[in-house]
Amino acid sequence: MAKYIFKRILHSIVTLCVVICIVFVLLRQMPIEGYFNNYDKMSEAAVQVSLQKMGLTDPIPVQIVHYFGQLLHGDLGTSNKFRQGYPIAKIVAQKAPISIKLGLISLAVSLAAGLPLGIMMARSTKTRWKLWDKFGTVFIVIVEAVPSAVYHLLIQLYGSEILGVSMLFNVDNPKTWILPIFSLSIGNIAYYAMWLRRYMVDESNKDYIRLARAKGVPEGKISRSHVFRNAIVPLVQYLPQSILFTLMGSLYVESLYSIPGMGGLLIQVIKLQDNTMVQALVLIYAALSVLGLLFGDLMMALVDPRISFTGKEGAR
Repeated sequence: MAKYIFKRILHSIVTLCVVICIVFVLLRQMPIEGYFNNYDKMSEAAVQVSLQKMGLTDPIPVQIVHYFGQLLHGDLGTSNKFRQGYPIAKIVAQKAPISIKLGLISLAVSLAAGLPLGIMMARSTKTRWKLWDKFGTVFIVIVEAVPSAVYHLLIQLYGSEILGVSMLFNVDNPKTWILPIFSLSIGNIAYYAMWLRRYMVDESNKDYIRLARAKGVPEGKISRSHVFRNAIVPLVQYLPQSILFTLMGSLYVESLYSIPGMGGLLIQVIKLQDNTMVQALVLIYAALSVLGLLFGDLMMALVDPRISFTGKEGAR
């Protein structure tokens, strides 16, 4: 186990370094206007002098090495347009707590609603009318088929009217947190319900479950101790994907509700063409994605200790 964890952490570090290099090179292809707040008023000579001071005239490999040195010291650079000359790390420190709170709460809501829905759908397949299965299937189809931007707008429009709250987010008003959290949760609720239902149905048709029923083991105990316990193991590997869905959803949802978090900030700096901030925020999201995948693999090892990661069959 320890060897596997060490290898996965090492692989994640290498992956993150590769991602940083790729993102760095791609963002260096952006127009140089994004590095200046008053580009239109600057002469060509002044532009070249400023680029040289920022190290942007050096060869790309030299720039990458210098950037890694900055990252090791926790330096993400300074903003060029959003807050001219202000350290990006301080801006992120101000914005990140709100996004983290929204993300964690929405994931908790997704698990609290999605897992029970998946369980009820799986159990309902054994009943005559299959009501919960039909209800869950309709819900999942709607969420998967309708573009997320559409139902996010509908949630904001009708939800604010039903709750009697402003369409815009207010950090001091708990009621304005409800709609953004629900918007971020709804996709993952459908996701968890769909996959748990599938795994539980597959598990309930296996021979050892039929044997347990034949021995007279109560259906509730079979469902809890065998079907759900074994069905949740493969579902754990989808946790990182749900984290990524939440991160991607926050980009639109935070902008929609004017939430002063990381998602809305990224959209804003892209519009401003603040190259340095775009680079820093994209790298932060990439790092979170890599850490999410690492977290999912480690959760798989912890949830089911029967899985062996030491052999070739465990290599990924």
